[in-house]
Amino acid sequence: MKIIKIFLITILSSVMMISCEVEDGKDLNGPSIESISSDLSRGELRDAVIGVLSDMRIQLGAQTDGQSVAGREYWRVASSDPRWTADLLTGILDDNTFYTTNPYAARYATIKDINLLLEGLENTTETFSTEEIAGIRGFANTIKAHELLMVLNQQFENGIRVDVADPKNLGPFISKDDSLTAIFNLLASAATDLSNAGSEFAFPLTSGFSSFSTPASFLEFNNALAARVEAYRGNYTSVLTLLGNSFMNMAGDLSTGIYFTFSLDGADIANPLFFALNATSNVRLVHPSFIADAEAGDTRVGKAVLRSNPVTVAGPDGVPNSGDDLEGTHDVFIYSSNVTSVPIIRNEELILLSAEANHITNPTAAVAAIDVIRTAAGLPAYTGGTTPDELVTEILKQRRYSLYAEGGHRWIDLRRFNKLDELPIDRPGDGIFRQFPTPANENK
Repeated sequence: MKIIKIFLITILSSVMMISCEVEDGKDLNGPSIESISSDLSRGELRDAVIGVLSDMRIQLGAQTDGQSVAGREYWRVASSDPRWTADLLTGILDDNTFYTTNPYAARYATIKDINLLLEGLENTTETFSTEEIAGIRGFANTIKAHELLMVLNQQFENGIRVDVADPKNLGPFISKDDSLTAIFNLLASAATDLSNAGSEFAFPLTSGFSSFSTPASFLEFNNALAARVEAYRGNYTSVLTLLGNSFMNMAGDLSTGIYFTFSLDGADIANPLFFALNATSNVRLVHPSFIADAEAGDTRVGKAVLRSNPVTVAGPDGVPNSGDDLEGTHDVFIYSSNVTSVPIIRNEELILLSAEANHITNPTAAVAAIDVIRTAAGLPAYTGGTTPDELVTEILKQRRYSLYAEGGHRWIDLRRFNKLDELPIDRPGDGIFRQFPTPANENK
């Protein structure tokens, strides 16, 4: 049986029971899957949306760690599992273990939540207005596109399944390029719905969407995601159009955006990317190159905090002090507590996407966008070359420091510019990989 079927059946039995923040701060006990899909009521809609937003966070830590280790942003050390510094640094990956199967299954479980919601909308006898229905579809398909992109970011040239509406009759794997096209088209369809959704949604959103909780403002989020997809496809004219319709603001707060939120209440979850400083058994150690390659005065280096004691990690042979150990001197520290929010997409990334989209046809605009980021980081204006290759080098450097440890962006970025060979090899026997394997139980 295919892994999507296996995991969806087990996960979906409880997904709607997960607590998540709502406007009144109360925990939710969700409706049954059958009642949602057969006839969606207003109350079930509210609970189903909160369930979707809650489940988006499941395995966020594992996926971010896997991609960040792949991109040599940091070393993930767990005393209970040496595979973080064995498999993921050697590039010899297992197709039937946690770093492969867990993020994959979690993303498809959220997609299944969304498909059930959309099925219930088709079958509803509730008196939703035409605008409300458009808003529900626009929200649901925007989030579905995000989740599919998360799967594709790991699977890359393996391709992914986009059509999984019927777990008993899954659609085929389609290529990377076709997957990106399908994701973009899904966002475009959602954008049309959001444009016709009136002034309010028929459901609440979490505080991570506090500035994007109406159809019009949520559309700005949709356009921001679509700009990311188009950058991945190299469609730069489209990127600029989408950014112009997003929440990008060259003079605005770089942290403005959409966030995953966390709490310690009820059945909710804590931020999985937070570790206390100087931890020992579970640690994220800054890759030394992040500090060594930084420009003097770059305030973003503050995301690396010096440990009171270095951590030594044995090499592939598992024998400490055998000449191929890793030594980490700094902790990754970008989230100050276990309830700090984690960005989905924010203004700083959008400004850098603008720089990228202009780097070939309008280098002056590209440099202006770069300088917004450099100035915010305490750096002087850019004085380097302005050929496309020179600007790409600078843009990737700014993305490296601005988006550090937020989602494995460096691995994705170097891969899409065919620069993975620039990543450091830390030990004899280590290697770089381009994608995670398709899970073993996914019969292609």
